[in-house]
Amino acid sequence: MPKYNYQYETSPRKVKPEYETKRKNNQRKRYEEQIKINEKQKKEAMKLEKKKHNKNVAFIIAIFLILLAVSYRSSLINEKFSAIQKDKATLSALQKTNDQLEVSIESSLNLKNVEEVAKEKLGMQKLENEQKVYVNLDKKDYIETSTEDIKISKSENTNWFMNILNKIFGK
Repeated sequence: MPKYNYQYETSPRKVKPEYETKRKNNQRKRYEEQIKINEKQKKEAMKLEKKKHNKNVAFIIAIFLILLAVSYRSSLINEKFSAIQKDKATLSALQKTNDQLEVSIESSLNLKNVEEVAKEKLGMQKLENEQKVYVNLDKKDYIETSTEDIKISKSENTNWFMNILNKIFGK
């Protein structure tokens, strides 16, 4: 091999030497490999980005569902509360009318009112002394006592479980 790129032949030098073409081919291959690697990295980056996006969407949907459940529950609570308030209002109205009716019944149960209603509507009169009948009762006690002695057994006073235990242990 020549030491200083000296050519021994008489042919002219080539415009582009062979080693440069090999170098360019190698560079093209490297460039194409880098492009492929970059494309793979971009695809992986896109996949990761899609995964992050899907996670974010799933997170947002989960939050929305939780908020929906909470609002639904609170609406049910509000409905029950309003129903209870309506029932309380009707109860207080019924108690008020009940109290008014009790007062009116008590006022109509006055002895004078009862006497007036009996005289006017039913045509009743007070008893006269001739209509009264007095009954004399002896001061004797008319209740008879039984001659039989009543014995209350323990088995009647105890329950079935205690009866079984008494039979087992012989009491």
